[in-house]
Amino acid sequence: MGKSLRLAYAESLVELAKTNDKIVCFDCDLANATQTILFKEKFPNRFFDFGIQEANMMCAAASFASTGFIPFVSTFALFGAGRAYEMIRNSICYENLNVKFGLTHAGISVGEDGGSHQSIEDIALMRVLPNMTILCPADEIEMKKAVKAATEINGPVYIRASRPNQEIFTDENTPFTVGKANVLKEGKDITIITFGLMIDEALKAYESLSNDGISTTIINMHTIKPIDKDIIVKYGNKSKLLLTVEEHSIIGGLGSAVAEVLAEENINVKFKRIGVNDIFGQSGSPKELFKEYGLTSDHIIKEVKNNI
Repeated sequence: MGKSLRLAYAESLVELAKTNDKIVCFDCDLANATQTILFKEKFPNRFFDFGIQEANMMCAAASFASTGFIPFVSTFALFGAGRAYEMIRNSICYENLNVKFGLTHAGISVGEDGGSHQSIEDIALMRVLPNMTILCPADEIEMKKAVKAATEINGPVYIRASRPNQEIFTDENTPFTVGKANVLKEGKDITIITFGLMIDEALKAYESLSNDGISTTIINMHTIKPIDKDIIVKYGNKSKLLLTVEEHSIIGGLGSAVAEVLAEENINVKFKRIGVNDIFGQSGSPKELFKEYGLTSDHIIKEVKNNI
C-alpha cells in the first residue's frame, strides 16, 4: 500500500519549493488534514493560514499570482471548489491567473465525515470554468508528476486528492503528459476509463473478467480537462462496451466528459457511466460507501456482463 494522495501532494510541494522560491502555500485551518503542515514546517515564511476563510484565501492567491508568485491553495475539495467558487471564477479563472488548487478529501472516501464533507461535485464545478486544467493523479508517483506539471502550466490548475492511502499503479518511467491518458491494460472487447481510487477497483474487475474470457482495456484518465479525445475515439471505435468509473457524481464529471466526446465524434459504442447517481453521500467507512454506491469491482463486473 502506498501513501495517501494528500501526503504525496504536500511532500511533492515541499520538494519543488526547495528550488523554486516563487512557490507559496495557503491553507484554511486544515493544514494537518491536507498535510500542508509539512510545507509550514519547512518554509514558515512562505506558508499562510487564513483560518476558515476560503474566499479570502482565493482572493489573496489571486493577488500573489498577479505579482509573480505561484500560490498552491489547499483545503477540503468541498470547501475549496464549493464555498469559494465565485472567487475562483472571477478573481482567478476570469483573469487566467497562475494559481494551483491542491484540494484534498475529494469524493465519498472521506468516509465517516458524511455527506456534508464528501465532495462529489468538484470536478463538474471546476471543469466548466474557462482556463482551468484538472489533474486527478492515481498514486503517489503520479501525484509528484502532477504537482510538477502544474507548476509548468501558466494558469489555474486543480489537483484532486483523496484521503485514504492508495495502491501504487505507476512507476517513475510511466509517462505523465497533461491531456494524454495512459493505457494500464490492453484488451479488445471492452474499455474501462477511470482515475484515482477507482483504478484499484477497475484492475480487480480486469482480473475477474479476464478469467471469464472478457478482454478488457483499462485507461487511466489522469487529466479530466483537457480530456484526451483521441484515446476516447480510438477505444470507442474498437470496443463493444465503454464504461467510465469515477468517485464523483455521474453528472458533470468524467462520464459526462467522455459522453460529450462520443456524441460529438459520432462514435457508435455502447456506453455506461458508473459513479454516484445524483444523490448525496452519507457517513460510513470508504469500503462500506463504495459498496453502497456501486463503486466496486463487483459492480463493474455486473455492469459489464449485463451490457456486453
